[in-house]
Amino acid sequence: MSNTKVDLKLAEQLGLNADELEMIKEILGRDPNFTELSIYSVMWSEHASYKNSIKWLKTLPREGEYILAEAGEENAGLVDIGNGLACAFKIESHNHPCAVEPYQGAATGVGGINRDIFTMGARPVAQLNSLRFGTLDKERTKWHVKGVVKGIGDYGNSFGVPVVGGEVYFNKSYNTNPLVNAMSVGLMHKDDMISAVAKGVGNPVFIVGSRTGKDGIHGATFASADITENSADDLPSVQVGDPFQEKLLLEASLELNKTQAIVGMQDMGAAGIICSTSEMSEKGSHGMKIDLGKVPLRQKNMEPWEILLSESQERMLVVAKKGREKEVEKVFEKWDLNCVIIGEVIKEDRLYFFKNGELYADVPASSLVLGGGAPVYEREFKEPAYYKEFKEFKIDSVEVPQSMIEVAWSLIDNPNIASKHWVYEQYDTMVGTANMTTNFPSDAGLVNVKGTRSALALTVDCNSRYVLADPEIGTQIAVSEASRNIICTGGDPLAITNCLNFGNPYNPEVFWQFVGAIKGMAKACKKFGTPVTGGNVSFYNQTSIDDEVVPVFPTPTIGMLGILREKNNQMSMAFKSKGAMIFLVGQSRNDIASSEYLVSWHNIEKSPVPYFNLEEEHKMHSVLGDLISYSLVMSAHDISEGGLFISLFESGMPNCLGFDITTDAEIRSDAFLFGESQGRVVVTVTPTRETEFIDFMLKQDVPFSALGHVTKGEIRIDDLSYGFTCDMKKVYLGSLEKHLEE
Repeated sequence: MSNTKVDLKLAEQLGLNADELEMIKEILGRDPNFTELSIYSVMWSEHASYKNSIKWLKTLPREGEYILAEAGEENAGLVDIGNGLACAFKIESHNHPCAVEPYQGAATGVGGINRDIFTMGARPVAQLNSLRFGTLDKERTKWHVKGVVKGIGDYGNSFGVPVVGGEVYFNKSYNTNPLVNAMSVGLMHKDDMISAVAKGVGNPVFIVGSRTGKDGIHGATFASADITENSADDLPSVQVGDPFQEKLLLEASLELNKTQAIVGMQDMGAAGIICSTSEMSEKGSHGMKIDLGKVPLRQKNMEPWEILLSESQERMLVVAKKGREKEVEKVFEKWDLNCVIIGEVIKEDRLYFFKNGELYADVPASSLVLGGGAPVYEREFKEPAYYKEFKEFKIDSVEVPQSMIEVAWSLIDNPNIASKHWVYEQYDTMVGTANMTTNFPSDAGLVNVKGTRSALALTVDCNSRYVLADPEIGTQIAVSEASRNIICTGGDPLAITNCLNFGNPYNPEVFWQFVGAIKGMAKACKKFGTPVTGGNVSFYNQTSIDDEVVPVFPTPTIGMLGILREKNNQMSMAFKSKGAMIFLVGQSRNDIASSEYLVSWHNIEKSPVPYFNLEEEHKMHSVLGDLISYSLVMSAHDISEGGLFISLFESGMPNCLGFDITTDAEIRSDAFLFGESQGRVVVTVTPTRETEFIDFMLKQDVPFSALGHVTKGEIRIDDLSYGFTCDMKKVYLGSLEKHLEE
């Protein structure tokens, strides 16, 4: 066996510590060679093993009535949606690659998450994304924004799956390190699931799809290290994507599944061949013998460790049934894709990697993976000093602005609130003809499940400013807002996937944020009956501000799946007609904490999380669901960033309708209009059903109040004109592009 001498210095360069090196020696019963050390370095990285987070991830609720594949069992979560169908969905980050090469980083993030869906046997039908960038006064931020959006658009549009929802935020904590979280959703017959497993002694192991190159080598290790201004030197760790090749791979994979000639299949994502061979082997309690010399290459003179660790895109590992090799080869020949047998399944718990007859690595498969031999750590955590400082904020210390009109117009031009039209116009949102919200704007994306009476309801949500202020409550709000958005479309929440974006886990204050977020997520998911089906953890996200390295805002992005059981119950956020009555379901409060208004108008960044009560939120969701199913409301839109005013404006904008409302004399006018206290939804009611609506609400244990009525186009508050919706709409739609071009 090749046995290049390794030492602690080399191990540390590869991201392993002294204890881990000793663990490897104990597992192998000898010193590892360079190839084996490289294998452990990627498989034991945080990105692949979750060694710093798994202890807490296991506390999340994972079981539910509709769950067909629990978190960690397969490439993605799988949920029963009725009619013999299942939905596969997952969200993952591609933050570090996007920091150094935004276009390819974003494109390959989209490609990778779609492969996770179709390797399970599901056809992708929708994509969503959650994007965080630095401040728009920096050229680096503009470069990130333009590259990421173009990367997502070019890959997704070519692949042919619509983007049906998402969010974009800007904050200085993301100046160096943007967050790019991509979600994919697919449909399949629930009995057609392909498992990511290897078993059956003698069964052939195929590599299919693109050729293997040197792009992405040590990408998992790269994703488990701090990002700095010099990280562009790590460009080889960013992969290059080909959406047209992926489209062929999709069709070939789904056709292959129909042959029933395969045992298991897995995408080659992070860590490439070594990840797929080890995880599939461990799951099936088998091993493999692999000849790396048979792997189709696109570059000459690649070393065995480079072939093993390459993260070249559009590749899969397939274990087929012995004797049915020709059927597999015929499918991939039809689609003009590489399809090569590179090894076979063996009974023992070993992975043997050869090239030209020489053995380069011999490792136990189980020792490499999460739940097997990969290390698990308990990290120290402590409450940061800022937490108490944020709580010292008092609303009385903030003067009420003389002109609410000026505040309203400024918020409409705020990049965190203004339309993301510039972004989503670059995405194909209508390909496939299943997007039900193209001309029917709703709080969540709706995807038609053709041939049934139902539709998928999908959303991604997280206000990281809330999570910074209070990780536990802020994450409960993220789950609650996702649920609220699905309820507002007429759907029922079913399950979530998550993308947990945090700073360095070795920083006790960062890990305190992480632990708080997990606790909050667990509590809210149990309350709403939305178990966690999977996702990923992205640590080591940080930025440089005034020569100081600081973590990004803690950002536990929630991707939620819901079901609209009856398409006739689809609910829009849009006001429908002049004269409709406007009601608030929920209760406004004297609260401006952590609001976009407080930060952008008053430049106050230190304040607690806005008002939130999980029990009240849950009750409100239930009542709102009944209002929609009983057809008592004409529109529904939740209140989030920008407060009540922005929600009313967004509801009026689709049809250029305005509103005439009266503020509450017992609440500060700025808090009433721009505060972001939770648990509130704006609904409209036709005058003919107003009495019925009020009678119903009086029987519920949920506060509500009349706000005013819909107008032909003018916005009036307390008898003052704020202008016309159509004029504001021009500012709202053009704001982001204006900031990008300044």
